Amino acid sequence: MAVINVVGLTGSLMGRDMPNVARFRDQGAHTRIQPAFPAVTCTAQSNYLTGTHPSRHGIVGNGWYDRALAEVHFWKQSNHLVAGPKIWDQLRARDPAFTCAQLFWWFNMYSSADFSITPRPAYPADGRKIFDIYCWPPSIRPEIKRDLGEFPFPAFWGPAAGVAGPHGSADAASRWIAEAARWIEQKYSPTLNLVYLPHLDYNLQRHGPAGAAIAADLRSIDAIVGDLTVFFRSRGVRVVLLSEYGIGAVDTPVHLNRLFRREGWVAIKEELGLELLDCGASKVFAVADHQIAHIYLNDLSVQSRARDLLARQPGVESVLGRKEKIELGLDHPRAGDLIAVASERAWFTYYYWLDDAVAPDFARCVDIHRKPGYDPVELFLDPKIPLVKGKILWRLLRKKLGFRMLMDVIPLDASLVKGSHGRRPLQPADQPVLLCERPDPSLPPQIDSTDVFGLLQNLM
Repeated sequence: MAVINVVGLTGSLMGRDMPNVARFRDQGAHTRIQPAFPAVTCTAQSNYLTGTHPSRHGIVGNGWYDRALAEVHFWKQSNHLVAGPKIWDQLRARDPAFTCAQLFWWFNMYSSADFSITPRPAYPADGRKIFDIYCWPPSIRPEIKRDLGEFPFPAFWGPAAGVAGPHGSADAASRWIAEAARWIEQKYSPTLNLVYLPHLDYNLQRHGPAGAAIAADLRSIDAIVGDLTVFFRSRGVRVVLLSEYGIGAVDTPVHLNRLFRREGWVAIKEELGLELLDCGASKVFAVADHQIAHIYLNDLSVQSRARDLLARQPGVESVLGRKEKIELGLDHPRAGDLIAVASERAWFTYYYWLDDAVAPDFARCVDIHRKPGYDPVELFLDPKIPLVKGKILWRLLRKKLGFRMLMDVIPLDASLVKGSHGRRPLQPADQPVLLCERPDPSLPPQIDSTDVFGLLQNLM
């Protein structure tokens, strides 16, 4: 079986611009998924692959605050962070001949899956960042790069993602991953092939679901999925399509750390004339993750005041405490003491500075690990920079010549972002979906995200 994760796919998108996916839906069985909470990549995938909520598996978001290290960590990759047996462990226990490939699903390093490919840059000691992939077994890496070429890393995330350019077509990253799925199938024929196709994620966040560019993205990913489905079927492989969340329209960025800073709760340290968030010294701070923010309190005496302040903040729909976290399966030591949920058309930034002139240098770069929160503004080039593409080429030339350089071309204007996710959608048509090849009258119209685990096992 191949499980193709089409990021951002919802019932509302499966129309005339997705004929292959719509045909697959109509000929088989389909259901809506009550998304994980928060409805973000790492949590959703962990719910699917363990059949448990974050209170058990521990993945409370795409990132969280490590209280012992006093540091925020985003987009970590070790599978050891995900507690509990995974779906491939359960299936291998039933059949020792079972094998699993995990292609670009997250927490893909050091898992017990048999075959893995995941994005993993190299960071030499001279400060360079070299785009690359991590593979298991290691022999896959040179072999697949020889056969498919280098993975188009700039097309996977950043201003070039979802945009045609020197890296290739607008859907270059998803096409490479789809080719990698074919390559793995032909070489290893895994019993279960988990495939991640991110193409819809980019412009849905840039422009929102009503953006003019979205129709072309729908046609593009539909063609990739259609071709991949035909390939798998030709080899007797059952196909399942699913998604993790739906992306809704937003127009209101909310800066929670600036709110806390004005109360005197956020600590700032100055380095080289720029401001850094000092989490360990702060009384209260937010780790923003799309439409959800984990609120950490180093000083519990201000908890009541912080909750009241959040509840009054425009763009904040609700504030969750321990009781609500237990009800939602989010009661885990990694989670914030409070959880802020954005209003339908709002989302949370990580911004904490009050003057752009003292924003940290990484704020204007694609730097997913250094930022203390998720930053979708990394999908844009700064419109205020004259001839910004020329500046990028000059910086790349400096890098090629061996000089240090800062690719500071990302704007600090959160109003550019028009799509987000994380909260649960109000409309059923905006929920993620699961589509099976064969009609199944026993499949209910909606399942919980943790039910995907058992459903996939049954389909196997």
